[in-house]
Amino acid sequence: MDMLPVESPADIETLRVGTDEITVLAGSADTGGDLFAVELRMPPGGGPPVMHRHAPSEVYRVLAGELTFYITDTDGRTRRQVAGVGQTVTMAGDTPHTIRNESAQEAVAFGVHAPGGVMEGFTRAAAALAADGPPAMEDVLVLAERHGIEMLGPVPPAEVR
Repeated sequence: MDMLPVESPADIETLRVGTDEITVLAGSADTGGDLFAVELRMPPGGGPPVMHRHAPSEVYRVLAGELTFYITDTDGRTRRQVAGVGQTVTMAGDTPHTIRNESAQEAVAFGVHAPGGVMEGFTRAAAALAADGPPAMEDVLVLAERHGIEMLGPVPPAEVR
């Protein structure tokens, strides 16, 4: 089994997408395309603005603060799930969802996307698009479509679980 060297601070890459900060811990090139592992820092009010879905599955473990997940189950009902420190949330690929920080403090989570290429490609392209300021929504929609991410619109009414 090939082992990667332990990363040094100089090796760490941080991308900004909207108000969220994404530190790349392992990219697709490091994992044969299998994984995209990140540390996500989300300020209060942060997170994707709409529900969306994509082929990769996701897992998040909250390290600080809390994150609110909106997940539409196979029965078509959307649930609101708040995860605090030490809690883990998983989502199968093609599950409609979004993640928000609805608290008053910064949230930090370890996240993994599998396979990694789709989300890594989108994250890198979105960070480049926003490098000079907030991008136009039509540009974001084109970028999402190019990377296999379907934007679904506002969060529907949700059940708390």
